[in-house]
Amino acid sequence: MLRPATNLMTRRSFLSLAGSACGLGLLALAGCSSGAQPAPEPDAAPEPATTPDSAPAPDPAPAEQPAADSPAAGGGKVLVAYYSATGSTRAVAEDIAADLGADLFEITPAEPYGADDLNWRDEGSRVSREHDDPSLRDVALVQTVPDGFAGYDTVFVGYPIWWGGAAWPVDGFVETNDFSGKTVIPFCTSSSSGLGSSAADLAAVARGGNWLPGQRFSSGVAREDVTRWVGTLDLGA
Repeated sequence: MLRPATNLMTRRSFLSLAGSACGLGLLALAGCSSGAQPAPEPDAAPEPATTPDSAPAPDPAPAEQPAADSPAAGGGKVLVAYYSATGSTRAVAEDIAADLGADLFEITPAEPYGADDLNWRDEGSRVSREHDDPSLRDVALVQTVPDGFAGYDTVFVGYPIWWGGAAWPVDGFVETNDFSGKTVIPFCTSSSSGLGSSAADLAAVARGGNWLPGQRFSSGVAREDVTRWVGTLDLGA
């Protein structure tokens, strides 16, 4: 707790010091008006558009969170499937699932990506090698088909943006599962890159499904922004 000072200055001393401070402030403002501009904040620098989002080591993967029922409008079941490299996509997925009472399924590579693997600035890192050689992007998954997948009516598919597209661990999930008769809603996270053609590219390799346009969220998006978007989908809760 802050405590009051024991020696208080007189009113006259205070006014004198305040006047001096104001004078110095006016001089500083005059100097700024001569044309000097403040330097931009560090995070104002643009992120390279053709690079994946990077961050420290990935968050530990939580256990899958099944629910007895995931009701959507009309009694349909909802699944939120996602791949998260650094935790940003996971956070959005958990928000969506909480809003809709949906089931969660994490798309988990059999060989997880560590911090060094995700360092796109290193030409020898795992993601850089996979980017340069598409044959390396066939990422084996711990589980490809979620339990009871046939019973879901709506499936959200979440992923981070890597080099302008969906992170490739999601490709195997989308290519393997049968989305026929399901509504599929893609969503992604990135520091600055947009959704781009990532959702359309996934829809192009998917086996059926009514794929909606999708939504991009910034890394660290506010909870209420996710909830607001979910509300526009008219899925019920």
